[in-house]
Amino acid sequence: MKAILLEGLYILAGLVSLFTAIMAFKDDKHPTKIGTTLFWGLLAFIFILGKYIPATVVGAMLVIMGFLTAFKQVRFGSLKNSDESFRKEKSKEIGNKIFIPALTIAVFAFGIAQFTNLGGLVGLGFGAIAATILALTMTKAEGKYVVHDGSRLLQHVGSASILPQLLAALGALFNAAGVGQVISQGISGVIPQDNILAGVAAYCVGMALFTMIMGNAFAAFAVITAGIGLPFVFSQGANPAIAGALALTAGYCGTLMTPMAANFNIVPAAILETKNKNRVIITQIPLGITLLLTHIVLMYVLAF
Repeated sequence: MKAILLEGLYILAGLVSLFTAIMAFKDDKHPTKIGTTLFWGLLAFIFILGKYIPATVVGAMLVIMGFLTAFKQVRFGSLKNSDESFRKEKSKEIGNKIFIPALTIAVFAFGIAQFTNLGGLVGLGFGAIAATILALTMTKAEGKYVVHDGSRLLQHVGSASILPQLLAALGALFNAAGVGQVISQGISGVIPQDNILAGVAAYCVGMALFTMIMGNAFAAFAVITAGIGLPFVFSQGANPAIAGALALTAGYCGTLMTPMAANFNIVPAAILETKNKNRVIITQIPLGITLLLTHIVLMYVLAF
């Protein structure tokens, strides 16, 4: 059942990308209509039929998508948001109730993950569907706006929207390639083996930095734990549960400070239409550094 539901959700995600490709193709004012259409069309094909085609074909499609991105052929078109006066009027009318659909996603994801065997990913998908229906009901908007605004937002975010999937795969590749061992050999020449504080600092800072590169703390965790955590922290007698949990959340400190975490830092800027696309990151940097230093202290005090 779980596999069937997940496949259905992947197909829905593919349809969103397909609608984006269609909207880009119909946009006569689009500066890179062909490239943008091809990018979202290939992504739609992968989501909808990827299970049934060879992995090498999917890889070739991703390479093509990469070239389109590198040559700046994936750009935002001329799709416009609703009138500002209309948005202000609706904002006053709906107020803070606008956050209910967003909270619905979290409730569904948590509830299904905790109380069923379907997993959090299925819960997230169901939550997104429920939130969409709820938002349409609350705003009394027509269903066609889901396609229009979904396409507008996806084009606004651009190719960064698929970074989480690609970076997660890259993390697994790095771990299989033995990057953790290379990092361990490099660190061993700088940090004394018996210096607990230096090991803890290297573990937390390494998690944050590698997460900034990977955009995903889960992808960084296996590599940095193998390269720094095991030889310089756990081998010194650290409590694995405490040190491991703090290392993972130390990675999230890096998430606050990188554009590679597109779903956290680039998408909100696109939604808010900020003049500086890195505004969210700039605002979060002081907090990220403060939390990282706090993690070093907590791991040193609590894990030993």
